[in-house]
Amino acid sequence: MSAPRTDQRILGYLGRALSLELSAVQMYSTQARLVATWGLDEPARHLRQEAHEEMQHVERIIARMLALGVAPNASQLRPVQLGSDLPSLLQADFVFETELVQLYLDAARHAARIGSHDDRVFFQGLLDEEQAHARELTQWLQELDRPLEESREHRVRG
Repeated sequence: MSAPRTDQRILGYLGRALSLELSAVQMYSTQARLVATWGLDEPARHLRQEAHEEMQHVERIIARMLALGVAPNASQLRPVQLGSDLPSLLQADFVFETELVQLYLDAARHAARIGSHDDRVFFQGLLDEEQAHARELTQWLQELDRPLEESREHRVRG
């Protein structure tokens, strides 16, 4: 008895996810090194942790592809977008994470439509984690903006 054929769109989602997650590893690793050169040790540590978490996603995607009998093949890494300060880096990260969220949302919905429970659960797990990353980035950006707002208010009152 042969294994059921895997839906081609599921394989497409997995391939795109692999490319984007590898791009995320490259992006966060580069940003960690960059902000470390700026003397921002805590943000560098946090960005290194993000790179590690994205690498775990890469490993899960590769394992899923192998389980489906296909060879992993990332098609293209995105160029790293560098910024001149931490907020600009984090804003670019948020845009990138939003793209991953949309990919995993689309993939989970497609898997549900075709009745592929295992694929739906797989993509939903990645979706949940990427949504958490996006929320963390939003919070981090708000925290960085808070001192600027307080400084502006102080100048207006003073």
